[in-house]
Amino acid sequence: MKYHSTNNASHQVDLKEAILRSLPPDNGLYMPNSLPTLPEDFWKNYRNMSFKEIGFAVASAFFGEDVAAEDLRKIVNGTIEFDAPLVALSPDDHILELFHGPTLAFKDFGARFMARLMAHLTKNEDRMLTVLVATSGDTGGAVASAFHNVPGTRVVILYPKGKVSGLQEKQLTALGGNITALEIDGSFDDCQALVKQAFLDRELSERMNLTSANSINLSRLVPQSFYYIHSARQLPEGVKPVFVVPSGNFGNLTAGLLAKQLGLPVEHFVAATNRNDVVPAYLEKGEYLPRPSVATISNAMDVGAPSNFVRMQALFGNSWNEMKSNISGMSFSDDETRVAIREVKSKFGYQIDPHGAVGWLAARQYRKEHPGSMTITLETAHPAKFPDVMDAELGKDSVEIPARLAILANQPKVATALNKDWQTFRDWLTANIL
Repeated sequence: MKYHSTNNASHQVDLKEAILRSLPPDNGLYMPNSLPTLPEDFWKNYRNMSFKEIGFAVASAFFGEDVAAEDLRKIVNGTIEFDAPLVALSPDDHILELFHGPTLAFKDFGARFMARLMAHLTKNEDRMLTVLVATSGDTGGAVASAFHNVPGTRVVILYPKGKVSGLQEKQLTALGGNITALEIDGSFDDCQALVKQAFLDRELSERMNLTSANSINLSRLVPQSFYYIHSARQLPEGVKPVFVVPSGNFGNLTAGLLAKQLGLPVEHFVAATNRNDVVPAYLEKGEYLPRPSVATISNAMDVGAPSNFVRMQALFGNSWNEMKSNISGMSFSDDETRVAIREVKSKFGYQIDPHGAVGWLAARQYRKEHPGSMTITLETAHPAKFPDVMDAELGKDSVEIPARLAILANQPKVATALNKDWQTFRDWLTANIL
C-alpha cells in the first residue's frame, strides 16, 4: 500500500518510509491511499473473536500487503498481552479501561505495536534508529517502556517542565539505558513544535535516522482501533455505541474513526476536552483556531494545536458539516472535573482519573440530550498516576498504587533541562546523538 501526505496527495511513499520517517517533508501527515474495510464475514463473527484475533484482522487490513501474516501475527500477539475490559456503571453508562498495560495508560497499545513494527522494518539494517517523541504525560512513558533496551534504538523524550504528574515524570526519567529525557521549559505544544522542526530539517533527520513515536506516526493509531471493536462486541447485540473520548492530540479519536471506516457500527463520537477546547470550538463554529495550551489537572489533554486534526479533516473530506454530524465536542473545567471524580466514586464506587472524569461528564451530558443512547467512555490512564488530584478529592492514599508504578517513586530523576529554542535543541541533538 502507498501512503500520501495530507498536504499533497502526489507525495507518496511506501510503508517503511511512512512509518520510519513519520512526517512528510511538507509538514502534513501520512494517510493510506485507500482506507480499508473489513469483510462482511468478519462483522458477522467479530463478537465471538478474541482481542488478538480482532487485532490481527485490523492490522492485516492496513499492513497485510507489506508485512507477512506470520510476522504481523507476532507483532499483534506481542502487543496485546493485557486486556481492555468494559465496566458497566449502569446499563447505558460504560467505562473502557485502557490502563492495564505496563505503563498504566492507553498508549501502551500503540507504543508496543509501533516498537515491534519498527523492529520488523529495520531488522536487516545496521543503522541506529533514533526515536524522537514529545509527551504531555502518558506517551513518553509508554514509548520509553516499549523501546527500553531494544537493540538498535535510542529514544529522546521531550516533556514540558512542571506540567506532568510526579509519577508520569518518573516513567520518563528513571529508566536510563537507551532512554533520554529532555525537560523543556515550555508547554507540550512547544515540545511538539521542536519534534516537528527536527523532522522538517531533512538533513538532520536523515543523518540521525529520526523516527517519531507520537500519534503523528500512523503505526500508533491503527492498534488503538483494536479496542474500539473489542469493546463494542461486549455490548448487547444490535447496540451502536457512542464513544466518548478524552482528547488532547486527537490520535485516540482518530483511531476510533478508523474503526468506523473498517465497518464498526457506531452511533456517534464525543470529543471530551478540558479548557483546551480548540476542536469543540471548531465543531461549534466551523473555525479552527489553534492557540497556546493552558495547564489543567487533566494534563495529557493540555494541547492547543492537536496534530491529528488534519487527519480528521481528511477522513471527512475537509467538510465541517460531515465532521460535526459524526463528532460532538464538549469541554469542562477543572472544578467540574473534580466534582465528577467525587461523584463517580460516591454513586458507583468507581475511581476514575481526571481524564476519564472529563469523558464521563461528556457522556452524561450526551445521554441527557439523546435519551436511550449507550455510551462507552475511554478511561485512558490509571488514577494512581495522578496522586495529588486523587488524594485531594477522595482522601489521602485512597488509590492503591500498582507495584509497577510504585517501584519508580524512589528512583532518581535523570533529565536534561533545555529551553524551548529550536537552535538550542538542534545543538543538543548534534552534540549528543551523533
